[in-house]
Formats: sequence, structure tokens, C-alpha cells
Amino acid sequence: MSHVQETTVKRILVIHGAGMDMRGKTMLETFGPMKLPEYDAKITAFAAELGVAIEIFHSNSEGAVIDRLYAAHDAHFDGAVINPAGFTRGYPALNAAITQVKFPVVEVHISNPARRGTVSEVGAVCMMTIAGFGIDGYALALKGLRDRA
Repeated sequence: MSHVQETTVKRILVIHGAGMDMRGKTMLETFGPMKLPEYDAKITAFAAELGVAIEIFHSNSEGAVIDRLYAAHDAHFDGAVINPAGFTRGYPALNAAITQVKFPVVEVHISNPARRGTVSEVGAVCMMTIAGFGIDGYALALKGLRDRA
């Protein structure tokens, strides 16, 4: 009698918040020259290496991000990674939405906002925050969500 172990691929939503479409165009000294499509390509490659399925979403609108989080909840996603960017502080509806979804959410920042005096309000409602590792922070977040029991 053989036992077949079923493996299910984790589905993870990756959210780019307000202003991420300006990466590589401004504030190069803080965030570097990489543009959002390059971020997406690297994140997609990380996901493929880790064997996770991702959906990448960007919006400069808080309501659109909230709607996408709720849709991922209803679609039984296993987790989310969010780089809130411009939504890092002052967006209580987004923070409430993160607390209402059934899956863990990991906050990622390319740089370390605390070095610039910014304390993330999003991080307070996420499972964890990864900051300052550049694009590799996304790989860390995806691996953590994949391996989470």
C-alpha cells in the first residue's frame, strides 16, 4: 500500500502600495534604480524558485488595495506580502482590512523606514515586517509564508 502525500501550492498575493510605480524614477538614493516591472520580474522569479503561486497587484488607491485583500480572503489565498509604500502611515481602513483577512500578511520595505524616522502603522497589524534587505526582502517574505505551518 503506497501513501501519496498531497502537496498544495501556496497562493500568495503581493501588493505594491501607493507610489511604488515611481520606484526607479525618483528617490534613487533611497530605493535604487529598479523600476516596478523589474520588481515584479524578480518577485515572480523568487516565487518560481520557492514553488509558490503569486498574484501581483499595485494600486495608488487605498480602497482598491482593501478590495483586493478582501477578494484574496474570499478566494482562500494562503498569505499576502505588502509593501505599503505611501500607505505606511495614516491609513486606518487598510490596517483594519489586514486584521480582517484570515491569512497572514507580511510587510516588506526595500529600505528601512525607521532610518528615515518613519514608524510603520501597517507593520503593527502584520504577522511580521522585513525591512532593509532590498528586493531580497520579498524572497524572505515568500519563503516565510510558504513554510508557515
